[in-house]
Amino acid sequence: MPPSVRRPLRFLGLLLVSTAATTGLTAFFLALVIATDGAGSGFPAWSATVGAAIVAALWRGRRRSWRGRLLPFLPVLVAAALTLSVCVPTVPTTRRHPPALPFVTTEHWRLPTGSRVAVYHYPPTGSGPRHRAPLVYLNGGPVRGISVLDHHFLQRLAGQGHDVYAYEQAGGGRSDLLPMDQYSITRSVHDLGAFVGELGKLGKGRADVLGFSSGAVVLTRALADPAVAARLRRAVIAEPGPMDGPTARIAGRQGRPSARDIAPAMTGPRSTHVPRYAVTFGLLRLGLLSPGNGLTGQAEGDNAFTAADLGSDTASAYCARDAHRIPVEDTARNFSFSAAASLRVQRTIEDSPSLTPRLRHSRTPAMLMIAECSSQVRQWETAVLAADPAVRRTQYMPGVGHHMWNGLDDNDRRAAAVITAFLQDKPAPLPDYPARADIPAFLRDHK
Repeated sequence: MPPSVRRPLRFLGLLLVSTAATTGLTAFFLALVIATDGAGSGFPAWSATVGAAIVAALWRGRRRSWRGRLLPFLPVLVAAALTLSVCVPTVPTTRRHPPALPFVTTEHWRLPTGSRVAVYHYPPTGSGPRHRAPLVYLNGGPVRGISVLDHHFLQRLAGQGHDVYAYEQAGGGRSDLLPMDQYSITRSVHDLGAFVGELGKLGKGRADVLGFSSGAVVLTRALADPAVAARLRRAVIAEPGPMDGPTARIAGRQGRPSARDIAPAMTGPRSTHVPRYAVTFGLLRLGLLSPGNGLTGQAEGDNAFTAADLGSDTASAYCARDAHRIPVEDTARNFSFSAAASLRVQRTIEDSPSLTPRLRHSRTPAMLMIAECSSQVRQWETAVLAADPAVRRTQYMPGVGHHMWNGLDDNDRRAAAVITAFLQDKPAPLPDYPARADIPAFLRDHK
């Protein structure tokens, strides 16, 4: 074989061997990260990987010339640099709270449970009658800040005479973090009871509560807890997720088509473009790292996660017809989401027994809101209707997705009208549908 052919083939062979060695070392590093649950920000796994690689490179080059002894170290250097990028933080490792909003004051309340939460108060405005009971808003997440879009909707409710209070659940937004092992759906329910109890101490009396998405799950479970339910006057359960383990394991149908996979990709920086956070969030999603892992701490993960990291999850909250006009829900400065803490809360729901036996004793008047283009599994929503005898009406909201108040068309007005009518015990703006007897046909007809 002539030298002009032999040299390129030899170079190609060396390149393939080096690439295979680099890939193997990287895979070995990731296996150690998983085995150690990311201990020490990944540095123990990195040190062990590099140490083993150096020993192997020395052994391979033991009988070669000095130049040949250097070649095995090339993949070692490349793999060491790649894996080191997984160990080095690129954002602050202490919690960086969003700055204050310009249109509402942020208060911080220390609840009897030990949680210190950010609180927002919108006193009643407008020329209409004032409603005596305070209205508490529980946002979705589970551990996420309240978006600017939601704040605007709360201002609308205040403009209809409601005395609106909202708090970001522990670990979300401007609220303080909890130790990772303290996040649970039970803690969220107790925090709701404690918050409403604090309103009672201010002379506000029993509260109405509007729970959305995972906030609706907290509210549903609160209705099954007599100690918390006693502090609630009325409950609005909007687009709930699974309320317990058996419900979470249901693989049913969703509503009408959403904008998932249709809407343009979200723009903006992504933490998942950084090796450290791509590995952390990827392994978390796969269940290969625990929420309290040592690779990326809770505060650092919160600081790193961006709205663009949600990907198609945001689009799934809108109808397919709205795919090309999805509003900006939040600002980069206000956005906050704790992937690890949210995963921890979700797992405690999945591990919980059936809520139905306790929910059957609920007596707090409740209303269920279901979106036409909901991305939630329909049985998650109808399970609440079937189990809670105190659900007095259901409002099927046409033309909207999971995020029913979204600033598009007259969606905010319609959602506010439905909520206000129920809280004031006035006739429903929409038909009471589906009722309990309608559930089988509702599911069968894929509404």
